[in-house]
Amino acid sequence: MKNGQKRSKHNLQVITTPLHQALSDRFGEHRVSLFSIEDDSMPLLMLDLELKSPVIILMTNGLSNYQMPVPEKMAGREYNELYFCLPSYWNIEDLDHPNKKWVFSWIIRLANYVQEKKTWFGHGHTMPCGKEMVSLSETMQQNHFFLSDPVLLQDELSPIQVGEKNVHFLSVIPIFPDEMDYKQGKGTFKFEQKLRQHGVSEKLDDYRGTVLRSKWRLFK
Repeated sequence: MKNGQKRSKHNLQVITTPLHQALSDRFGEHRVSLFSIEDDSMPLLMLDLELKSPVIILMTNGLSNYQMPVPEKMAGREYNELYFCLPSYWNIEDLDHPNKKWVFSWIIRLANYVQEKKTWFGHGHTMPCGKEMVSLSETMQQNHFFLSDPVLLQDELSPIQVGEKNVHFLSVIPIFPDEMDYKQGKGTFKFEQKLRQHGVSEKLDDYRGTVLRSKWRLFK
């Protein structure tokens, strides 16, 4: 039995939610699917978007039911959904592979954490990948996450009205230990500049190295 077949058994295509409907209205029903992962209570959304290179968006579906206690200067950003942007070379039928399945466990783990701790997430927040800060997978050696407003998907994932809520989207970007140190020392703005100088966005890339590696070292 193929992994994709196992996951399809948990598809919730016939069930809709306000966010699911709003995104279907924006992108078309054929591009938005709702499903659950075995043993996890939070349903997720998957968006199939055609850009210059097609991408799959894995998104929480219900985190925006939680009103985040944002500081006064962040008023209007109380409702958020998290997402990973998966590259086109990831086979959607093989997402149970050890080098890929971490995206499911981590997006749910992050969503549960912010609600259980009654805290908030916002642009520029960082967090380690667990207490041990181990690498995400054999191919994804990053061990921290950086939350960011959409970069590659700035237009597609602009805030969306869901009922009376204005829902924002936060991408989850894996980063390396030295990138984390740079961000902590130099601040969010300079770190973002460094990412963009190297063409790094929220789209996952198994092959990228740290943006702090000098060019001459790349050829050693």
